Amino acid sequence: MGPRWKGKDAKAKALADPMSSIVLQLQSSLVQSDAQGFLCGCNVLLEAGPKQTDLLLRACFGEPIKKLNDQELFQYMKSKKTTFPDSYKAYSHLRLKNWVVMYDSNYCADFVAYRHHPSLVHSEFVVILLSEGDSESNDRLRVWSDVRGTKRLCKVIKKALLVLSVDKNGHDATSPSCLEGYTVTEHTISRWSPNNAMRITRKMIGNQVVVLCH
Repeated sequence: MGPRWKGKDAKAKALADPMSSIVLQLQSSLVQSDAQGFLCGCNVLLEAGPKQTDLLLRACFGEPIKKLNDQELFQYMKSKKTTFPDSYKAYSHLRLKNWVVMYDSNYCADFVAYRHHPSLVHSEFVVILLSEGDSESNDRLRVWSDVRGTKRLCKVIKKALLVLSVDKNGHDATSPSCLEGYTVTEHTISRWSPNNAMRITRKMIGNQVVVLCH
């Protein structure tokens, strides 16, 4: 049983450009260019020029990957997560301390932070991010009961609660360079009592009053 061709010209095109010839050309091109790829999971990333890309596609090997510049990558990340600019600013702030920062999936926080390698120590901080103007989408730590409940959880799991307030300072998140104008303020909540007024402050983030304990 022979091949079932797709279209009238498919057979002629295949006979004029047989797969065996394409594969030989591809092999020769890869050897001549001393091509080297990077193993990424189950895939191999290979930088190929226009000719090799054409041969790879004709041989049905892999698929092209579009390179993104900083601006394109920034916009792509924002499309996946609208709070990415603030989240990245907070992440980079902690990384500048040489802390190890990981996304949290256990404590309803944004991050957990380690002072040393996670193979050596348990995470020391549960990190919650509060951003300017996010009161509608993020209601954490807006009321005393939430502050008390979060602190009680941190006590049980033996971690400190670190609140990061991100202030945009009037900058719009239109490009990566805008993040340079953002500022991050830290508030570590270790022990507190709602009856101890000396340990309680209120901070304005945008038009919202956020309860912070010291």
